[in-house]
Amino acid sequence: MNEPTPLPAGDTSPTGDGLSASIQRVAAKVQLIADAVKGLHQDRAQLEGKIEDAQKRIQHILSRLPEQSDGRQLNLLGEVVAPPTPEDDNEPTTH
Repeated sequence: MNEPTPLPAGDTSPTGDGLSASIQRVAAKVQLIADAVKGLHQDRAQLEGKIEDAQKRIQHILSRLPEQSDGRQLNLLGEVVAPPTPEDDNEPTTH
């Protein structure tokens, strides 16, 4: 690989100014990239928090599901539903 050769301390040639300007442009681009990466990290942390909240809500809903052997109506909204009584199964018939 090529080793960069340092410029003499008093070098004010156009090449030195061009190099300095290039370094400044690269530094500005690096700063923009660093800011973008920082923003992406913040977005990721926020999304991970939302995922955790959603997983907790799902787990809460799943914990409220009756066992498979339970024949009751599913109530996922948390409203109190009275269990069916035997009288409810006998609908009046008209002849």
